[in-house]
Amino acid sequence: MNDTSWWTRVADHVLELVIGLALLLVGLFRVLLPVLGVAGPLSPAASREVRVDSAQLPDVAASGAVTLRGSGHAELAFADPGLGQRLLLALPGLVSGLLAIAILAVLLRMARTFREGDFFVPRNTRRLTVIAAALMLTGVLPPLLDMMTTNLLARDLPMAQAIAPAEDYAVLPMFLAVLAGAAAGAFRAGTRLRADTEGLV
Repeated sequence: MNDTSWWTRVADHVLELVIGLALLLVGLFRVLLPVLGVAGPLSPAASREVRVDSAQLPDVAASGAVTLRGSGHAELAFADPGLGQRLLLALPGLVSGLLAIAILAVLLRMARTFREGDFFVPRNTRRLTVIAAALMLTGVLPPLLDMMTTNLLARDLPMAQAIAPAEDYAVLPMFLAVLAGAAAGAFRAGTRLRADTEGLV
């Protein structure tokens, strides 16, 4: 019994450590470094993967400091992007990173309740609902921002009509959102069952 309890405590601490490490890495590589690239201290993102209609474009198309390389899946590259262009290039990834941070932060709080041995609490039901909403936004918002910012980046270019965003809506986060919503329902039922059981004792 003590061995099991000791192992459970170690597993709970490892889970918290892994989630905390993931939170740190996402914050560093998906948010902080891109923000520093937009602000100027670091080298900014200078290209965006796009789709092009190869029937309307040659393999290489250029307009001033902007180059479109490839056909089908291509790269819209900026030689020296300005602040607005850097922000538009980084925005979908930044939003995706912030949503990932929100999900991991909520998971970390849930992991702490697991360590206390208290799974079915109303807080965890609300947390799973927040995770489900954030996952749904992850599937919809970054691809939508990618489409909008790509249109803005290519708006004044001669090849603008042939350029489209490279990504569609992300299905996996939406599927995970449905699973998280179902888990929230299970936690809600477990919370009610525990409350009813405690009322009978």
